[in-house]
Amino acid sequence: MAGEVTLSAAVRSSLLSLSGTENLISRTQDRLASGLKIASPVDDARIFFQAKGLNDRASDFTEKKDGIDQGISSLSTALEAVETIDSLVQQLKGLANAAKSASTSELSSIQTQYNELLTQIDNLAADASYQGLNLINGTGSTLDVEFSTTTTSLISVASVDLTTGTLGLDITSVASLTVSSTLTTKIDDALAELDTALDTLRSNAQTLGSNVALLQTRLDFTENYVNVLEEGAAKLTLANITEEGANLVALQTRQQLGISSLAFAGQSEQGVLALFR
Repeated sequence: MAGEVTLSAAVRSSLLSLSGTENLISRTQDRLASGLKIASPVDDARIFFQAKGLNDRASDFTEKKDGIDQGISSLSTALEAVETIDSLVQQLKGLANAAKSASTSELSSIQTQYNELLTQIDNLAADASYQGLNLINGTGSTLDVEFSTTTTSLISVASVDLTTGTLGLDITSVASLTVSSTLTTKIDDALAELDTALDTLRSNAQTLGSNVALLQTRLDFTENYVNVLEEGAAKLTLANITEEGANLVALQTRQQLGISSLAFAGQSEQGVLALFR
């Protein structure tokens, strides 16, 4: 066909080799720039989707990790409040014991202080919320923390009522005492109520502390598991930068040799042309 250029076999071979080397150089430069040897399904579909599966699972568990972390904060808030209420109840016991030998005016002052502490306990219970969830200011609320995306593994913590005057902490007896022959008996009854309240508080503190420890264990496991998944995906897709750098040097050398080979092939054809001159 007119205008068609016919290349010799040697030239075509040199051009094909040079083109292949340039493609390899481009691929190696991409790997060095991105740090990935498998960046898309085109590179290796099987390995790409295998790594994607690991990264997706790591992402799912990262979300669960955030939920566990928030669950720890919710429980820690409740636990801190329970321990503070315990301290306030201890102060109530001190006031109740002081009331045994108090005069009428002293008893009135003790009752005022006692009522103030009761109010502070209720206020504290009301304030012990974390992200809108209060686990000690009444029943009916539940903290649910899921550990997995593939199983039903979770923990549920029901709220309790640790306000004064309730079954949880019925400690209002000393709030309305008068000096009488039965005062000591009434105060002993009130102290018994306070001791029962302390038992309730410490039982709740133990439960909350146990749940915090459980969540912390699951949090540590989840963090380590996410790292393992991400490391596994990286092993499949990350490029060896040192190896790729050496490859680039070798390929650039091959490219120079290919250019030289193409020049030699051209010189050979010019030699044939000289025979016709």
